[in-house]
Amino acid sequence: MVKKTLKPNYRALWLAPTATVLVSCTGKSATPNIITIAAYGVFSSSPLLLGIAIGVNQYSLRLIKETGDFVVNVPSHEQAHIADLCGSFSGRRINKFSEFNLTPGRSIKVKSPYIVECPINIECTLWKSVNCGNHELLLGEIQMVHVDEEILSEDGMIEPSKFNPLVSFQSEYWSLGKRINKWHYTVKS
Repeated sequence: MVKKTLKPNYRALWLAPTATVLVSCTGKSATPNIITIAAYGVFSSSPLLLGIAIGVNQYSLRLIKETGDFVVNVPSHEQAHIADLCGSFSGRRINKFSEFNLTPGRSIKVKSPYIVECPINIECTLWKSVNCGNHELLLGEIQMVHVDEEILSEDGMIEPSKFNPLVSFQSEYWSLGKRINKWHYTVKS
């Protein structure tokens, strides 16, 4: 295999696919907002932490810091248009819930609403914020999870064949694709 060396640039951030999520938040007195994030990941299983990176000048970052919570909403691949809209306009100027016909759901553990139309909603409290240059890494402790029943299997787990999440890869939206196998399958066979 021949490797080519490339100079790192903005697109190098998305050399590996990541989930595209819609983060909903609200300030102490502000209208709820939604921001599209392609910098999302799992960080700890004890405590249950996920992470999102938000630009330091983003309106949503200020709102999250005011209330200390946010909701990570996982859209399906069929909701790429909604993700694109929510990532293309500032919540300083428009109410994205009403403008894009999205329904704010009443969260159980946090002040920020969730997006009813997204198949998965993860309520988080802000566990830690880390300045990383022009972005801030927000670690959220998972407090509650909502999942559409139609994507669950009989045993209550998310059925991948019923849910195809939206993925970001090289500054483009992609669907997840097909299953290869479970983790550790090569070790057990």
